[in-house]
Amino acid sequence: MSTSLQFDAILQEAKERAGGLSNFGDPSWEEPVLRLLRSLEEEANLHEVGRATMRQRIVQMLENRLRAEEHFSRHPEISEEEIVAPFAIVGLARTGTTMLHRTIASDPQVLALLWWESRAPAPLLEDFAGLDPRILSAEAEISAMLEAVPDLMASHPFDAHSPDEEIMLLEHSFYSTNTEAFAAVPSYSSWLDAQDQAPGYDYLKRLLQLLQWDKRRNGATGTRWVLKTPHHLGFMDSLFAAFPDIRVIQTHRDPVETIPSFASLCHNVRLTTSTDVDPLRSATDWGGRMNRALHRCMDFRETHNDRFADVWYEDLLSNPLPEIRKIYDFVGLEFTAEAEAAMNRWQVDNQRDKRPSHEYDLREFGLTEAGIRQEFARYRERFVDRNE
Repeated sequence: MSTSLQFDAILQEAKERAGGLSNFGDPSWEEPVLRLLRSLEEEANLHEVGRATMRQRIVQMLENRLRAEEHFSRHPEISEEEIVAPFAIVGLARTGTTMLHRTIASDPQVLALLWWESRAPAPLLEDFAGLDPRILSAEAEISAMLEAVPDLMASHPFDAHSPDEEIMLLEHSFYSTNTEAFAAVPSYSSWLDAQDQAPGYDYLKRLLQLLQWDKRRNGATGTRWVLKTPHHLGFMDSLFAAFPDIRVIQTHRDPVETIPSFASLCHNVRLTTSTDVDPLRSATDWGGRMNRALHRCMDFRETHNDRFADVWYEDLLSNPLPEIRKIYDFVGLEFTAEAEAAMNRWQVDNQRDKRPSHEYDLREFGLTEAGIRQEFARYRERFVDRNE
């Protein structure tokens, strides 16, 4: 029997898994999840493992909402947590954002979202002995992903205990492009792209308040969040509305170098849910989304440029700490000796040559260097050609 993607059954399972809780919070999630389920059923060509995977993912997001709302109810002081002057690393995928994010996150002055927290941001309400079950679940999930598609580790350093992207927190509102990485869902993607993203970013802020409250209960001393996801490029107005004192670090690299690599990553992720995965479709979907996002970001910067700092991939790669010093000056954070030592340790422990190389061919994705240059001409003129 095929795994059901029926809305009511998914809601019921989420409630059962959350111990009978029933408050999902603000109902803005309902329309996007209904549209997503329809798109998964009609367009995504999921194999049976993929259907089970996507159902499980949606159930987990809803279960997490139930647990989060219970915490908000029990601990109203969570809503008083202030997210003070966060800074966000954005840029095309494959521009050094992960390395920069994780290096900065090694500084105890900052707070960062860990991968396992992104998958289950609400602390458990039940007592448990030993390691937090949320961590064990995240470790098992990554192991299953890498077993299904071993090439994933070459294209992104998956680690349950490392900092990762808040796009997975946004996913709990279902105002997130993350699902598009797992499956081709064009009708949902088109609808989402045309929506006011405020419900997603409002819920992101609430989850960061919850996480900050929990981290402080467990001894964290950081005072400033370092965020990171390319998703923000297309929705800067919503990001700034949710976090009025935010500053943005935008990383840059020639799209000729980044778009094929990112298409390969997305193609590999989609292979975990469908056997009918067209590499040309992966490249078209994500190349187009990234191009639209960059144009929106450049338009936004016309009136907010003083809130942005630019970093080039080649500078990060050759000598990252001087670039990070500049970032700290820009965001008003002291670059302490403790921070420098922690960052140096992270750099030594996480050298790129410790992971397998990421091999791909432009032709597999229907891409040419000339075509990418033409598609991203406006961005390249402003941020690539001037830096050469």
